[in-house]
Amino acid sequence: MSQSRVSLADYRTALTTPGMARPVIASLLARLPIAMIGLSALLYVQRETGSFATAGLVSAGSLVGVALGAVAQGRLIDRLGPTRPLLVVSGMFAVALASLALAIELHAPTPVLVLLGGGIGVTEPMIGSASRALWTRVVTSESVRDAAFSYEAISMETFFILGPGLAGLLVAAPWPGTGMVAGGGCMVTGAVLFALSPAVRAWGPAEAGRRSLLGALVSPGMRTLALAVLGFGMVIGFVEVAVPAAATEGGRPALGGVLLSLMSVGSVAFGVAYSMRPWPRRMSWRLPVLLAAFALLVALPAWPSTLWGLALALLAPGALITPQSAAHSTAIETVAPPGTAAEAFGWVLTAVTLGLAIGQSVSGYLVERHGPPASFLAAAAVGLLLAAAVWLLRGTVRPVRAEARAREEMVAA
Repeated sequence: MSQSRVSLADYRTALTTPGMARPVIASLLARLPIAMIGLSALLYVQRETGSFATAGLVSAGSLVGVALGAVAQGRLIDRLGPTRPLLVVSGMFAVALASLALAIELHAPTPVLVLLGGGIGVTEPMIGSASRALWTRVVTSESVRDAAFSYEAISMETFFILGPGLAGLLVAAPWPGTGMVAGGGCMVTGAVLFALSPAVRAWGPAEAGRRSLLGALVSPGMRTLALAVLGFGMVIGFVEVAVPAAATEGGRPALGGVLLSLMSVGSVAFGVAYSMRPWPRRMSWRLPVLLAAFALLVALPAWPSTLWGLALALLAPGALITPQSAAHSTAIETVAPPGTAAEAFGWVLTAVTLGLAIGQSVSGYLVERHGPPASFLAAAAVGLLLAAAVWLLRGTVRPVRAEARAREEMVAA
């Protein structure tokens, strides 16, 4: 129920686990453009159509696709092993990406562009789900496994720092679709190398058995975790709109992305330190406490009157992003039913994606009518409300495997 303390030696042990060098490097290559492709597509569509509205719809379509594809791919990976599903979706993703590029060049109608954007999201190879689940198969030490989960969270945060910057640079290339296609090529190459690595190919199909239509969500604790992740995503969604809006109001619109990246930098720096002394120790308490603290700190950027003040105020909530991501990953080990690790992580991705979409849409409305401070305060209120709900449901965050064994023993008796 609690996360063990992690040392730097645990990180080293995880990353030098026999057979994991190739999957680790391949997953880095596949996930590097994860925050780059969507933004590159948005900028590409805007350049070619001259419409931010059309570009936003295509981006929203992609987010919806990711939300749907994450769970479906996770369930297939759990049942069939990762190699075949990842190879198939990588091919489909390449076709979807090429089709979107062609449609943009031909100035296809907006509904077609949105549909193809959704296709990119659905077929985006879910290397994060497979990589996270792979650690549970190759690492037995609890502290080393927690270090691996923390590494996954920190590396993803690093990609979210690099991705927007790369997208912004490549959209200025002679062809504005360069970033989208280059990012897609990087993702497909990494996904194929990951799928064909020996450690991944050794992960065969799961034993056939009775499965619930709810999949991983059959566990009450998994549903509570999804609620916590939804709140996390909603708060970030509010912030991702409010920060660029505040930068625009301050006369420096180009600093919006820089300020968001600054938040992530603080998150990466604090993430390693937090993993060495996680608090609260009990996971059932950690999920609501971290979300509540995050929500309270997000209210701080509502008060600074200068961009320098905003930058400093964003460091505090930014520090809690990676600890929450790592906690979500670690909680899966506790609450997910046996044999559903990849699908469970898919539900985490779906919850955070839906949270982002909801937070961004509501934040846009608030920013237009009441300004960025109202959006920061609303983010805090929403986060605290959902943290309270997770606190009330904290009793469901318990080891599902222990419960299953207890039921089996009762039946046998």
